[in-house]
This record gives sequence, structure tokens and C-alpha cells, in this order.
Amino acid sequence: MTQFPLRARRIVVTGGAQGIGYEIALAAVRNGADVAILDLGEDRTRAAAEALGGEAADPVGYAVCDVSDHAQVVAARDRLASSWGEPDGLVNNAGIVQNVPAIDVLPADWRAVMDVNLSGVFYCSQVFGASMLAARRGSIVNIASMSGLIVNRPQPQTSYNVSKAGVIMLTKCLAAEWAPEGVRVNAVAPGYVRTAMTAARLEGEDARHHWIGATPLGRPGEPAEIADAVLFLLGDTASFITGSTLVIDGGYTIW
Repeated sequence: MTQFPLRARRIVVTGGAQGIGYEIALAAVRNGADVAILDLGEDRTRAAAEALGGEAADPVGYAVCDVSDHAQVVAARDRLASSWGEPDGLVNNAGIVQNVPAIDVLPADWRAVMDVNLSGVFYCSQVFGASMLAARRGSIVNIASMSGLIVNRPQPQTSYNVSKAGVIMLTKCLAAEWAPEGVRVNAVAPGYVRTAMTAARLEGEDARHHWIGATPLGRPGEPAEIADAVLFLLGDTASFITGSTLVIDGGYTIW
């Protein structure tokens, strides 16, 4: 028996070759889903798919894709449709961050964050959601952030925060439009999570004071804890939930 049964579900995970995205893909595989991942870099994405395939009953699909490029998203959808199938689940996980004071943010850097974190979520939802709307069933989970609800400290990251606030509103908009068509759209908003990219910074004094010190549970989250929440929202156990953002932050935003 699996914790969140997803047998016979086909789920696409963007940014699935590393970090939280890989953990989500792994959890989905272990709970019976057929999974395909999108990420940057042929070698890295193929290697991640092969590693995930070692845990799966069926081969894990993959496509190299920059989610900020609509044409690449369409091409990835077409590649997967011919080699893997049409999804009935999507996790929009791909994202980037820039810690730059607002006064110093360059226009190109602002656009890059918005293009990946917000436009990419819309493009993938639109392109991969089309088959779900046609089938009148499906579930989309967007990875937002508690940064879409609060202003982080001490690091400046205006573009990231604004992009994640946009993801929360996009989640509500798509949920409202697509509920009559049988497609649910939700989001999770993680707090500080220990990944390969954050592990070193979590050991710093600023992190101990502002990040962990301000988290009521007194520790960072683990990728598997985010993955469990995503799987819950993807599956039938959340069949009456749409348009919601589940905050998973150890209590950070309750202060």
C-alpha cells in the first residue's frame, strides 16, 4: 500500500532533474505513477530519468526544455506525447532566484525571473493542461513559495517574491476557469527547505538567526516533506480541493 496512491496516473514534473523537483518525481514513482521530467541539459535530465527509472515499473520519460520558452514547452509536450503519453497530472516546479537589491536589478534579470517562475508556470499549464481539459480530468500543482506571501529577510529578492505571488494568483485563476472542466489547480508554498543549493547557506549566521531562528519548528524543511504535500494534492484524496495554496513553512509565516 502506498501513502498517496497514484497508480495509472501520468505526471509531468518540471525542474525534475534535481532538488525538490527530483524528490517529487521520486515520490510519485514510488507511489505508482508514470512520470516524465522536464529540465535543462540533455545529460543531466537523461541521467535523472534513468535514475528514477530504477525505482519505476515503467521507463521514466524526459524532455529537455526551458519552460520560459513557449515553443520549447510545445516541443516537449509533442515529444512526450509520442514516446511516453499524455499527462493527467502536472507539477510546475522549475524556478530560479536572484538575491539582488531592487535598485540594482537589471531589466534582463527581472525578465529572466518572471519568465521562468511565472510565465513558465502558465505556459506549461496551458500546453500540458490542454489534454486534461479534453479528458475532463487532471490535477496541476504549482510550486509557489512562502515568499509570495511575505518579504524574506535578510536577503533582497524582490523579483522572486513578486513572481511567486503571481504563481499564487495564477493558481486561483486557472482553478476557477478549469474547475467546470474537471481539472483541479492548487499550489504549495514551501518555506526554507534543505537542498543541495541551500545546505551551505543554512549553516551561516544569517540563516540561523533569520531563517531557522524565525521558524517556530526550529528547523528547515526536507524535500520529502514538500513532495508528500504535492502528491496529496495530485491525488484523489484531495478531490474537493482546488484554488488552494498549502503553506509548508514550519510556521514561519504565522508571526
